[in-house]
Parts: sequence; C-alpha cells; structure tokens
Amino acid sequence: MRLSAAHGKVETSAGWLAEVVVWLRLAAAPTFAVMAWISASGSPAMTLCSAVSAIVPINDMTLMYLLMSLFHAAPWLKLLFALPQGRRTQTEGD
Repeated sequence: MRLSAAHGKVETSAGWLAEVVVWLRLAAAPTFAVMAWISASGSPAMTLCSAVSAIVPINDMTLMYLLMSLFHAAPWLKLLFALPQGRRTQTEGD
C-alpha cells in the first residue's frame, strides 16, 4: 500500500495498477498514429517489404496502423466527453 501525501489517503496496489492501465490505454492511439506516419513516409528499408509502388504512400502496414489507431481512440473520446463543457470550448468572456 502507498500513502499519497498530496491527498492524504492510502492507495492499494490495485489503484496504482489501474492508473498505469489508464495511461497505457491513452498511449496506444498516438503510438499507432506515429507508427502509421513513419510507415507512410517510408524509408529505404521499408521498400523491401512493400509490393506497392512508391507513388502511393499507403501500404499494408500504414493501413494496419491507421486502423489500430482508430480502434484505440475510444479512451481519448471518453476523456474528451468527460471534460466539462466550459473546458472543451473557449467562450468570449474568458
């Protein structure tokens, strides 16, 4: 068990593990998006694995990474819609 000095409460290891899981879920979508970008931008070593011409930057790996990024976007959408309405949009009075 851990004592959180900032909140003055005791956290169990399950609470700590839940925080790690939340951060890992949030890290998946951007990681796959970056991997799709790297795959689409191409490198000389990647042309050996691709049967597609160099004109079309979307190869099989890029498509797979884009789909994985979309499938893992749910935690980001939950986080976005969990924010209060005032924090999502900027009003004129602020």
